[in-house]
Amino acid sequence: MRSIRLDDELDTRVRQAAAAEGASVSEFIRRAASERADHTLATGASERLADVVGAVHGGGGQARDTGAAFAKALARRA
Repeated sequence: MRSIRLDDELDTRVRQAAAAEGASVSEFIRRAASERADHTLATGASERLADVVGAVHGGGGQARDTGAAFAKALARRA
């Protein structure tokens, strides 16, 4: 058993949607939670993150030089 708190606006929308479907608020919320859980569990992380993967370009480029910089640092220590 779980209980949830909804803000006033969402509570109103849920009540209206449940009434439009002819369902109780509890049944409406159970179905919504079940559909969301099924969707989340059926998709992999790459599918859930597809809209954000590659969306940010950090400029970067420095990683290409890390091997040479590391070799120089080791040479200085030796």
